[in-house]
Amino acid sequence: MADQTQNPAYVDQVVLAPDVPQQPPAAAVVKEPPQAETDEESVNQKPVEKALVEEHLSKPRCDDQENVLQSGSFKEESTRVVDLLDNEKKALQQLKQLVQEALNKHEFGGKQPEAPKEDDEKESSKEEAKDEVVIDDEPPKPETVAETNDAPVKEDSINLVETEVIEDKVATAAAGSDTVEDDGAKTVEAIEESIVSVSSSSAQPAAEAEVYVESEDERKGGKAEDKVVPPEEISIWGVPLLADERSDAILLKFLRARDFKVKEAFVTLKNTILWRKEFGIDKLVEQDLGDDLNKVVFMHGFDKEGHPVCYNVFGEFRNKELYQKKFSDEEKRQNFLKWRIQFLEKSIRKLDFRPGGICTIAQVNDLKNSPGPAKWELRQATKQALHLLQDNYPEFVARQVFINVPWWYLAVNKMINPFLTQRTKSKFVFAGPSKSADTLFRYITAEQVPVKYGGLSKGSEFATTETVTEITVKPAAKHTVEFPVTEACLVRWEVRVIGWGVSYGAKFVPSGENSYAVIIQKARKVAASTEEPVVCDNFKVGEAGKVVLTIHNPSSKKKKLLYRFKSHPTTSH
Repeated sequence: MADQTQNPAYVDQVVLAPDVPQQPPAAAVVKEPPQAETDEESVNQKPVEKALVEEHLSKPRCDDQENVLQSGSFKEESTRVVDLLDNEKKALQQLKQLVQEALNKHEFGGKQPEAPKEDDEKESSKEEAKDEVVIDDEPPKPETVAETNDAPVKEDSINLVETEVIEDKVATAAAGSDTVEDDGAKTVEAIEESIVSVSSSSAQPAAEAEVYVESEDERKGGKAEDKVVPPEEISIWGVPLLADERSDAILLKFLRARDFKVKEAFVTLKNTILWRKEFGIDKLVEQDLGDDLNKVVFMHGFDKEGHPVCYNVFGEFRNKELYQKKFSDEEKRQNFLKWRIQFLEKSIRKLDFRPGGICTIAQVNDLKNSPGPAKWELRQATKQALHLLQDNYPEFVARQVFINVPWWYLAVNKMINPFLTQRTKSKFVFAGPSKSADTLFRYITAEQVPVKYGGLSKGSEFATTETVTEITVKPAAKHTVEFPVTEACLVRWEVRVIGWGVSYGAKFVPSGENSYAVIIQKARKVAASTEEPVVCDNFKVGEAGKVVLTIHNPSSKKKKLLYRFKSHPTTSH
């Protein structure tokens, strides 16, 4: 996410993951288009938006499909260092150096343990020496005569100073000698040290006038400079920084979010690490925040490129009880924010950050029955989530697919489109209600798409790894599907027509000449509003032959047919 736009309130309401590129705080802020800040303004603006939509919808009916073709062209970059351009490799190396320096200095929020420094020891030694002996700015010459203000100072003068210092030491030590017996020993030791120090200082040449006091570490047998403070250890999304090659994928996310501007990427990374510590992310992941939002946001299956798919279902907030429970006051909105961040954290930690691994998520945003921009509380909560996710989770979304898009969102998209970068727009895909299933199938296979969105993925006899066949049934036409059988077995199949409004029948046709066909399911019309959109059936076969399904489409529109089957051998008695 290389850059950021100022999103209108409508966008804040529907986007719940980091999908819009961001800019550093110092970057120029793009002026927002007109927003609906209050319910009254939202109502007043509605006729203007509707006019834009009417203009938009006045185009040919294939317009939804054109939207799909014009969007979603984003091609994800490689996480392998060998695939990077030279300037990108250089930027990655520079960022690594900055991170290593920061780890060495404990700049990521960790408390740096105090370690003795050589310069500090020398300064301390000098201070102690000053307390013990008075040394002239110029040491005495070899002839033992030093000139100060043009007046000769003889060795006797120096000895007199030494004697006075020693006497002061004795007097000070003697003052406390009657407290404990041990103090007497300390007094003698202090006198001896003073004599040695003064004698040595008077005999040293000018170049060696500084008095060196042995440090505590050296007394214990080691040197202070040998004791190096180890670098700080920082992990983000379960990946230790600079510990292995997975760290490259993390750093590349921050670099790409900042167009490979190394200093800006480093600042963003540092701010993210500090925010994670302040927010308590590691503890948050372990908390139990309930499961009442599992129908609002959930992970389900993978897209055709292997990205895990996250579904955001905004229509669930039509439930007044749920809405009040999550957004009625600031504390509840904060709890919603924590839950959303926890959900994203758990999802990210399952990604593969190794070179060439899948370390991004595909998102599907279902806007069917969305509460719309009038819900101020929802807007506030999602706006907070959006800003946090943009700032601290860069480049984690490979594609954003918006389905069941209402008229008001098409209007908003048309208004904000000029403010989005080409990189951002290339990740977005929009589809109205009639094109939602077809749009999903462009990026996700039918066996991975939930049943509620037109696919065949559900808890059944079939796994998501068992392939679904897609066929287009022409208008006013019949289409047959045959499952060949070569032995006694139990045949199972699933069949679905998107939107139904067609008739369905099934029969078994044996291969033997003297055998008769068996009707499994008489032809019946399946309504579009059926409560069971997927037909699951089976038939026990005792001889070789084939199962034939017949789909009759009497409408003037083409239909999408989905089916799959499998067989289990049985023993014939």
